[in-house]
Amino acid sequence: MRTRYRIHESDRAHFITSTIVEWLPIFGSAACCDILVSSLAHCREHKGLKIYGWVILDTHCHAVLAAADLSSVLRDLKSYTAKLLIAQIAAEGREWLLNQLRHYRAAHKPNEYQIWQEGSHPQAILSDEIMRQKLEYLHNNPVKRGMVSSPEHWRYSSAHEWLPGAVPVLRCDPWL
Repeated sequence: MRTRYRIHESDRAHFITSTIVEWLPIFGSAACCDILVSSLAHCREHKGLKIYGWVILDTHCHAVLAAADLSSVLRDLKSYTAKLLIAQIAAEGREWLLNQLRHYRAAHKPNEYQIWQEGSHPQAILSDEIMRQKLEYLHNNPVKRGMVSSPEHWRYSSAHEWLPGAVPVLRCDPWL
């Protein structure tokens, strides 16, 4: 296992970034975003994943997550979602995207396509202040990219969870 995959402080939550190979716009459809959301929910229910904040953009996602073996959970999540995303992209007729995913597949990868770049760039959350900074960063990402004018307007994010009457796509766990 390469060191960039390692989460050295397994008792802490981590800010992670997972990026699509060559920053391709996989999450341009709600169906592809829903695959990642339902997979996160599955990992919460069956693998002990804690989700403290998250956002999905067209080319990558950010989250603050914790689990007893977060590296293994992320590995399984990426492997599982890759298969479902390939099938969804094919069903959507995005052949150009499949061609790109095939072209940019790393030579050592055994599958025909590669969805995720290697690594998740984990950063341990060492304090409440760092947690606040990371949540602000991930929630403001769609705003910085000009996709919405306010973080809570982005559907695939935890930014709107605390608004009155909001129906979040994926609930967050409480930060204690």
